[in-house]
Amino acid sequence: MKRKWIILLIITVLLITCIVKFLRADDRPKVIVVLQDLDSQYSNIMKAGAEKGFREFDIDGKVIAPPYGSTADVQAAMIKNILKEHPDILVVSPFESPVVLSNLKKAVETKTPVVLLDTDVPLKNRTIHIGADNFELGRIAGELLASQLHPKDEVVLIAGDLTSTVLNKRIQGATFSLETAGIKIVEKLVELPFRPLDVKEEMTRILQQYPNIKGVFAINDVMALNALEVIKKHGNTVPVVGTDGITKMVESIEDGTIPSTVAQNPYDMGYISVETAWEVIKGERVRKNIDTGVDIITKDNAKLKLDFLKEVLK
Repeated sequence: MKRKWIILLIITVLLITCIVKFLRADDRPKVIVVLQDLDSQYSNIMKAGAEKGFREFDIDGKVIAPPYGSTADVQAAMIKNILKEHPDILVVSPFESPVVLSNLKKAVETKTPVVLLDTDVPLKNRTIHIGADNFELGRIAGELLASQLHPKDEVVLIAGDLTSTVLNKRIQGATFSLETAGIKIVEKLVELPFRPLDVKEEMTRILQQYPNIKGVFAINDVMALNALEVIKKHGNTVPVVGTDGITKMVESIEDGTIPSTVAQNPYDMGYISVETAWEVIKGERVRKNIDTGVDIITKDNAKLKLDFLKEVLK
């Protein structure tokens, strides 16, 4: 009889524990993070930071995104559907698009706090923007590239889609630094409407047209790495500066292919967005902008950066 009572007591304790955990899960604040994709390493670093925030602040959170290469309409539709779930906070790295902005406005109108992550858009009454200052990012990148060159040296800027405010500011910042240092920008590679920029093709042309090119700045690491591949193929060695600090770019520094680059902090962006969401849920006042800064990656700290990336992406 005594043994039966002990077994019954154990079962009761386990049942109560399960019920408490279930109720506690239901009571947790709900935060949904919408990124632009989950195929790029940059976005997955951001996702890792957000998920750390979910764990540390005991938040019922999830990170979602449209498939890589999707139009802004797909992200807009995702946001529209998410609002039906009534999250406590909506965190979005938005496409710069009227249709996405329209659905974010609906979120604000329904009293859902909106945290803008990485990309800022003109959303009135947004809660906060968390990300790098893109003009400053470009300025530091241009300054870093110029420090490895001489006045009147020729460089090319891989600008991408200059209708994007984010990318335009990066190019403005880089142009400011390079021109201030007396560096000659011979060409800006721009993406034309309905014609994606083929960096490898354009870099092949650039090297033929301007054989004295001494450096390259690209608005993201994918474009920087494509340019670097063409440069190496032609037997050239020139500094190439990107902006994201993804693994392959940092490995190119560690193996001596390029001397340095600049890097945003997507992990910090993801983590701070969830931390800020938690503060908003608790009723705390938050700033309108948090600048997550820019790092300079060189041979001295490349291994440390690679070890960090390996840890967060495992």
